[in-house]
Amino acid sequence: MSQEKYIGMDVHQATISVAVMDARGKLIMECLLETKADTILEFIQGLRGTLALPSRKGLRLPGYTIC
Repeated sequence: MSQEKYIGMDVHQATISVAVMDARGKLIMECLLETKADTILEFIQGLRGTLALPSRKGLRLPGYTIC
């Protein structure tokens, strides 16, 4: 089974709505995060597998490649 995960983020000033889907398109997680670099990094570091993040102007995560 593929361990790929696709992460969608709706970024706002104070919060980020996050949805995570598996390779088959099944929603596996939804959450609301603070718009803080440490919070975003902690969330992403807690996920396992190959992660695909959308490119968004201004989104920079040190140590991660945003595709």
